[in-house]
Amino acid sequence: MVLTPVSGADVEQLREFLRDADLTLSGLDDETVRLWVERDADGTVVGSTGYECSRDGRDVLVRSVAVAADRRSAGAGTRLARYALDRAADEGAERAWLFSRRSGPFWQGLGFVPADRQALVAALPETQQVRLFLTTGQLDREVAWTRPLGRGLPVAPAPD
Repeated sequence: MVLTPVSGADVEQLREFLRDADLTLSGLDDETVRLWVERDADGTVVGSTGYECSRDGRDVLVRSVAVAADRRSAGAGTRLARYALDRAADEGAERAWLFSRRSGPFWQGLGFVPADRQALVAALPETQQVRLFLTTGQLDREVAWTRPLGRGLPVAPAPD
């Protein structure tokens, strides 16, 4: 798996990929959002991962973890998610958070546990996704998840 950081020129292609995956598109070009993509031999995005940082850098909001439909069930989602979690830990983040209504078992396999939405908002109020969900009322329909970060934490294999 070769992941490359998303640059300004990549944002529109990533936006199309995430639209097909039915994931949040807001703030993909914001400076607090770290994103990476995996491409096939033709240069088409086939996977993505990333996160948004809190102002103090202690918390991250995992975002944009997606795998092309024809590449699922082979562990790609787990590798992509772990990549983002490892990079966040490398940057000094202590806790990861995310929203997911559909993929709870996947995230639980990576050590995430259900979390209070308001605790997530309190930890990451300035992030693009939190602000969007508050503005649109979507927050009330979301399911929040969290886990501590750090190299060497035990993590069960996640279903993909």
